[in-house]
Amino acid sequence: RAMVRNITFRLIGISLGLSLVPAPPAWAATKFSLDPSHTSVGFSIRHMLISTVRGSFSGVAGEIVYDPDDPTRSWVRVEIDAASIDTGNKDRDNHLKGPDFFDVANYPKITFESTKVEKRGDNWVAYGQLTIKGVTREIAIPFRLNGPINDPWGNLRIGVEAETITLNRQDFGISWNQVLDAGGLAVGNEVSVYISAEAAAQTP
Repeated sequence: RAMVRNITFRLIGISLGLSLVPAPPAWAATKFSLDPSHTSVGFSIRHMLISTVRGSFSGVAGEIVYDPDDPTRSWVRVEIDAASIDTGNKDRDNHLKGPDFFDVANYPKITFESTKVEKRGDNWVAYGQLTIKGVTREIAIPFRLNGPINDPWGNLRIGVEAETITLNRQDFGISWNQVLDAGGLAVGNEVSVYISAEAAAQTP
């Protein structure tokens, strides 16, 4: 009987000990790295009032920390190589890289760092500091979060898409323009920006 009682007490002790160990979270906040081969930042701007020029930046790097329990605690940090701009025309791209526009020799990076994330309907908004050509402004980026999913190699991935961002280039000191003979300006001031990003979870 004594042996039975000892075994019973040990089992109770083990049970109580296990009950005091907190259950691990289903999925803790995770840091993701942007996948440059599946991430782009595109833009469009009016040209001579009659057409639209489109382009993109391919040199995009950064990190996203996503907290599934409270996405408002998530954050993002992005760095764009300004010299990676591509509008499909070499002469125009060289002009955009020069001092009239991005002046990449003196300001090689465009950066964004979020300060807060808020829920908006079914999607989200990231507020943060955008720096272009040495000028920093607070902006809001409405975005849609896709995933997370596991890719075929077992890596956890998320996607972020943003399509309704409008910036005024004058706010960042990009003011070059030409007046047309018929009136109006050669280059519009409002720039529409869209983001398509994919990020993979970092290995601990």
